[in-house]
Amino acid sequence: MSRSAPEKIGPYELGEVLGRGTVGTVYRAVDVTTGEAVALKILLPQVSVDPEISARFEREIEILEKLSHPNVVGCLASGKTPANDPAGSRWYYAMELVEGGTLADLLKVKRVLDWEDVVELGWQLCSALQHLHNNGVVHRDLKPSNVYFTQDGVVKLGDFGIALDISSSALTEQGKTVGTWLYMSPEQIRGQHLDDKTDLYALGCLLYECLTGRPPFTGAGFADIFEQHLRREPTPVKKVCGLVPNDLDAVVTELLAKDPKKRPLNARAVQGRLAEALMQKEERTLERDDKRADRRREKHAQTRSPDIWALDPPRRALGGLLAEVRRNPDHRQAGWGAVGLILAVTVALLAVVAFVSGRL
Repeated sequence: MSRSAPEKIGPYELGEVLGRGTVGTVYRAVDVTTGEAVALKILLPQVSVDPEISARFEREIEILEKLSHPNVVGCLASGKTPANDPAGSRWYYAMELVEGGTLADLLKVKRVLDWEDVVELGWQLCSALQHLHNNGVVHRDLKPSNVYFTQDGVVKLGDFGIALDISSSALTEQGKTVGTWLYMSPEQIRGQHLDDKTDLYALGCLLYECLTGRPPFTGAGFADIFEQHLRREPTPVKKVCGLVPNDLDAVVTELLAKDPKKRPLNARAVQGRLAEALMQKEERTLERDDKRADRRREKHAQTRSPDIWALDPPRRALGGLLAEVRRNPDHRQAGWGAVGLILAVTVALLAVVAFVSGRL
């Protein structure tokens, strides 16, 4: 029985479904003219006849096409299927295929991230947000499932379905409440004027979750969560996770300010604060290393015996050993077998010695 030919949209041959939304579906696809693998988002047939939804999808394409940044999922091409298409005329666009998973996937496996990793994540997200805001775009839906990773750990901000182009007066949806409950700013909940400070609040919610294992506000439903966003102060990160530096705790607290004017000036300012927290840790490490070196020299002048307290702990060597064992599981099993055999022989020898001693 012959297999049916793969479905094509424009120059793209569709593969597996990567995701489904209320108005569109994202496919893994291949550009048959170049062989390039892409992610293709296409408007659903049942909603493509709605002129407002079609216009919003077209606006999403326009927003993506004005953005070009290493930390933003790039739009490669866009188009519209012909009117005589069996499913009707529909907008579609191709974007770069990002295959390292999402932050939501990562948080399911590792609920809390090391603060240094959160700083690196925040640094890249700030770079993306500053690019958006410089181009008059407010994302409005920054959350873990919209933060993607490449295989080598580059952060990519995606999903601009409800993004706001503040340079355009049409379809701006001012006065409407849109977003995701757990990450919405107070002004977003109230349907007030939105600007880049809205994304900074969502960034604070996201960083808080990465550092503590939960969003700053949770509840049984949207009404409870909205009430907390509007009136309750979050528990400081430092009280939930004592290992977080004071500087990082402070910037997350500022990002979560109820009043947009009390939040940091912009994403670039946040990026600088994050870098400062990491630099201070590195300075403390260098200072500690200098003190250890001084102690080694002092000890060496007094005696040739090594000072074990001045030596760096052999964690890197142990980590390398564990990595080697994970790469060679058969070798690990043989190693434990040899250890077991040595222990058994040792116990037998001790038993023999004890028996002979008793006879004597």
